Amino acid sequence: MAKWPLTQTHIYQELKSTDMKYRNRVRSRISNLKDPRNPSLRQNVLSGAISPGLIAKMTAEEMASDELRELRNAMTQEAIREHQMAKTGGTTTDLLRCSKCKKKNCTYNQVQTRSADEPMTTFVLCNECGNRWKVCMRVSFPLPVIHRCSLHKE
Repeated sequence: MAKWPLTQTHIYQELKSTDMKYRNRVRSRISNLKDPRNPSLRQNVLSGAISPGLIAKMTAEEMASDELRELRNAMTQEAIREHQMAKTGGTTTDLLRCSKCKKKNCTYNQVQTRSADEPMTTFVLCNECGNRWKVCMRVSFPLPVIHRCSLHKE
C-alpha cells in the first residue's frame, strides 16, 4: 500500500513523536485496514476516497464498519432507554416525606443491592423537588423501623 508511509508521516506530524501514542495509532490503522469485516474502509483508502491525512486523524468510531456502527448505535439506544426507564419507573406513594421540601409526593424503587439475606434497599425520588435518597428497612419487633440511610446523590 503506497499511501501507508504518507499516513505514518501525517500521524508523526500531528503527534511530533514516535512514543506509545504514535505506535498505538499506527497499530490501530493497520488493524482496521486488515479487518476482513471492514472491507469498505480498505477500499476507500485504496481508491483515494479517504486520503492518508484523513485516515491518520480518524477516530475508532469513524473507521468502524457499518455493521459495528449499527451495533454501537443499538447498544447506545438501549442504554438510553434503560436509563430513562429507571428515572420514569417506580411506585408513587404518600407514605414517605421529603426532608428537603417536606412534601409527601414521592416515587420509590426497591433493589436488592446486598446479599439475599439482607433487606432490599429502597431508592426514593421526591416528585416535587427532585431530591433523591435511599431508605433501609430494619425489621424489629413488634413493627419494622424505617430510617434514612446515607444520602444517595445522582
